Amino acid sequence: MFAGFRLDRVDVAEATINLRIGGSGPPLLLLHGFPQTHVMWHRVAPQLAGKFTVICADLRGYGDSSKPPSAPDHAPYSKRAMARDMVEMMGALGFARFHVVGHDRGGRVAYRMALDHPERVASLAVLDIVPTGEMFRRADMDFGLGYWHWFFLAQKYDLPERVIAANTDGFFFHRGRDVFAPEAMAEYKRCYDDPASIHAMCEDYRAGATFDFALDEADRESGNRITCPLLALWGERGHMPRWYDVLGIWRDWADDVRGGGIDCGHYLAEEAPEATSEALMAFLSPMD
Repeated sequence: MFAGFRLDRVDVAEATINLRIGGSGPPLLLLHGFPQTHVMWHRVAPQLAGKFTVICADLRGYGDSSKPPSAPDHAPYSKRAMARDMVEMMGALGFARFHVVGHDRGGRVAYRMALDHPERVASLAVLDIVPTGEMFRRADMDFGLGYWHWFFLAQKYDLPERVIAANTDGFFFHRGRDVFAPEAMAEYKRCYDDPASIHAMCEDYRAGATFDFALDEADRESGNRITCPLLALWGERGHMPRWYDVLGIWRDWADDVRGGGIDCGHYLAEEAPEATSEALMAFLSPMD
């Protein structure tokens, strides 16, 4: 995996970020989702590296990035804190402005970055999400049953940590693992078996239900908008198109929105790497 890429670690103010970098051209940051690591991009990053300098990073709390101490308000695992890490990391690598693509939790970090640091984000692509605040505000029985882990992981310490640690393989990817390459699955397991990672992931979701939700509500009420071009992609066989007008919701948040569905489930970059890469290239190419 990742032929031609090199591994690196960058110290930022509050964490040490593990990353992989390769290719040449304008900088492009790829952010992973839950409960994965930067390895989720192994089928897409090499295709993008022909035209971009591709940086795949582990979010704080995930993979081989550090796990800062948690706090009662969950701010250390807020998307604001994670976005701050990524801005500082990209600056340390010499990139003041860059494209960013985020899947799942990484997409939430990516759009928070575009809201908090608009001068740093040249364009934004979000994969299989709508904003956190919108998901909680629109929650109903279908959402609760389909996204039950949002509520379970957000429970107070340490109930979810103990339940997950009792059977990590039974909890993570319980809906199926056949879309993942064996090498990628081995990396995910290596990382999610770590008790520090389990706690950090729970803190990520606790922050989502508190700190992140409050930030989204404040931005929605103030009219703070994403000003860079935004691409929204989603899996046609997943929950997003059944529950949401994905483009319509993002147009409430951003000035320039485009996108569409891909014939796959939630894990676009691993289930449909060619289609995902083509959509990203078509979006990014005119802006480099």
